Amino acid sequence: MKISTDAQFEDRRGKIVDLLVNESIDAITHITFTPKAIRGNHFHRQTTQWTFVTKGSIVYASRRPGEETVKEVLHAGDFVVAAPNEAHAFRAQDNAEILVFTKGPRAGFDYEKDTFRLDVPILGDE
Repeated sequence: MKISTDAQFEDRRGKIVDLLVNESIDAITHITFTPKAIRGNHFHRQTTQWTFVTKGSIVYASRRPGEETVKEVLHAGDFVVAAPNEAHAFRAQDNAEILVFTKGPRAGFDYEKDTFRLDVPILGDE
């Protein structure tokens, strides 16, 4: 689900945008992509994952339990959230970078403890 990135404050110097408010975060992860690179195709049982695109553009696919897969193109400045049990995947359209904010056990060296690979990917080379 896409999240609004409306500015809370703006003047001649620029904008201030609070990406997350009243959330505790267990990890912030910087991820880079080469063109056409695919990441994800998994879900987390207990972890909420917010993704902020900082560079480039990526195809984002997500699927909540019992629903159809949704795909959209995200560009620098776009922000999405994957709730627990929501499958998600990314495919870079060019050199891209994201920041991932996580709340839950999928953090640091515990990454695999709450990461479950999909038997059938929701996003491929297409």
